[in-house]
Amino acid sequence: MLAIAAAVTFTACRSFDSWIDRTDLPLTLTETSTEVLDRNGKLLRAYPVGTGLWRLAVQPADVDPRFTAMLLRYEDKRFRSHAGVDPVALLRAAGQALWNGRTVSGGSTLTMQVARLLEDGTTGRWSGKLRQMRVALALERRLSKDEILTLYLTHAPYGGVAEGIRAATYSWFGKEPKRLTPAEAALLVALPQSPERRRPDRFPEAASEARDRVLARMQREGLLSDEQAEAARRTPLPHRMAAFPRLAPHLADRMAAQHPGQRQLRLTLDGAVQSRMQQLLAEAVRTGGDRLSAALIAADHQTGEVLALAGSPGYSDAQRRGFVDMTQAIRSPGSTLKPLIYGLAFDQGLAHPETLIHDGPVNFAGYAPQNFDGEFRGDITAREALQLSLNIPVVKLTQELGPARVLASLRASGARPELPGGTPGLALSLGGLGISLQDMVQLYAGLAAGGQGPRLRVMQGDAPQPAGRLVSPEAAWQVADILRGLPVPAGARAGSIAYKTGTSYGHRDAWAIGWDGRHAVGVWMGRADGTPVPGIFGGDLAAPVLFEAFGRLKPALDPLPPPPPATLIVSSAELPPPLQRFRPRDAAFSEPANAPELIFPPDGARLALDGMDLTLKLRGGTAPFLVLANGQPVLSGQRRREFSLPSPGPGFSSLVVVDGAGRSDRVNLRID
Repeated sequence: MLAIAAAVTFTACRSFDSWIDRTDLPLTLTETSTEVLDRNGKLLRAYPVGTGLWRLAVQPADVDPRFTAMLLRYEDKRFRSHAGVDPVALLRAAGQALWNGRTVSGGSTLTMQVARLLEDGTTGRWSGKLRQMRVALALERRLSKDEILTLYLTHAPYGGVAEGIRAATYSWFGKEPKRLTPAEAALLVALPQSPERRRPDRFPEAASEARDRVLARMQREGLLSDEQAEAARRTPLPHRMAAFPRLAPHLADRMAAQHPGQRQLRLTLDGAVQSRMQQLLAEAVRTGGDRLSAALIAADHQTGEVLALAGSPGYSDAQRRGFVDMTQAIRSPGSTLKPLIYGLAFDQGLAHPETLIHDGPVNFAGYAPQNFDGEFRGDITAREALQLSLNIPVVKLTQELGPARVLASLRASGARPELPGGTPGLALSLGGLGISLQDMVQLYAGLAAGGQGPRLRVMQGDAPQPAGRLVSPEAAWQVADILRGLPVPAGARAGSIAYKTGTSYGHRDAWAIGWDGRHAVGVWMGRADGTPVPGIFGGDLAAPVLFEAFGRLKPALDPLPPPPPATLIVSSAELPPPLQRFRPRDAAFSEPANAPELIFPPDGARLALDGMDLTLKLRGGTAPFLVLANGQPVLSGQRRREFSLPSPGPGFSSLVVVDGAGRSDRVNLRID
């Protein structure tokens, strides 16, 4: 008989095991919200899953251990030891039901609750309960305890469209579940049992009673002290569901669209800085009318990391068209391209900050630019011309450089300018093209980083990529030295930030872009629809926002760097004669008799110097000779026509020889 009983028992066990093993499990790979995180892992924005629910990915390590302990103690104290079904709890629940004539406590384990959540099943009918037991037993065989706990933390309902512990803590407390108070933890333990009837915003009494029952149990079982439990009971309940974070919404939308299917996107942004910059823009447009918009980018010009990007003052502000990302919009840059043109002129040996340039009437084949105020100032230094943002001097420099060279340098910075007619003209120096705020910040970041910086990047983990060189370190420093001398808004410290403002034609765009020793910030203000804003100027409207942005970016400004060793710092009178006064194109590039000519090395030569000096041979011209390498004087007072100078170093170089009469010749070469 014992053998028969053992055989029957063995057969029954094998049948039961086979029944469990044949269980069709529901899907456990759950769709969770796409999350956009900042550089520190802080949530910037999340997107609901296809069903409209907020369901954020979570692991037990992400949750306050006290909440987990309270959850297991209240819902399933033998969770770590049972196999999915707790016979003790089932017998207790059945006994209480028979004694009281109604259900007093449930016998469901946490694993059974997970089974119900995954299948969206019922709890009251025996068939439903049996199915939950079968699925729970199968889950325990195929998953670890932590994996089952993770499923509960991901799927438990907490009212409304909040599903899972992270969605719950953001919805009710506006924070991650890493640290919870006893009152918060107790409410979150109680909510999933009846998520709609215990919602604290709709049924505060029911929510309070349920929370207090959890607190009382935790107090009895020693998980909370009497003082902790009493303080938790006195804690007010949340009276409404909080909105999910919506920081950098335009950038988040863009990155989510570019990386479909990627559930977690970590950006280089700093969430705290982003929040302060968004608040700054909201304050800046408050008195400028219902349609005034603004945008801002702050970046580390040493690493290329964007720390804040605000595309509008308010993403949901329909009157300001807040849904339009104005950091990407193509607008006229006004005068903000002038620093690049001056830097190129310094680099090419056409001018020096102390070079005199004439500000007077000009006409270039019918194009006669005027200064903003319509006045002329006569002879003025290049430094003063840039600080006053005069139009005529910069057009003269553009004519010398060639608009195509300016456009090529702009593109080398990583910018993608748009030309109305397709062919660059002199008007581009005054804002006659279209460009985005992001590209303008990229350009200024290159100047700030010594003439060549990294490309701006917003995705954490992307390898830094260098942008093209704009100008030499010496020319970049000269531009910064000029721009740091501009007048500053009231209350700001002078000389701490190199910056430039700009106002586009018709008062459609107001700009202010600047940098200190570490960061570059750009501000644009105007209307998203491109209509004029009467009376706006970059200096009046955008510059104060720029300086305030630096104040909110960090506690103290980083000092601007000292000049590179090769920088020529002299007065106008001490400059070499060819640099004392800017000469027009026909004087600089005409070929009068006996003009100097560089016969070696020839233009376009490629030389292997192996560290040796570079030999130059001249023909014609009047001594003494001045030699510039890559825009910097390297030899002056030279009277011989064959001489040597140190190699400019590997790569492409430009050599200019100027004779005593101001005539010049130029060659470009490559040194290996």
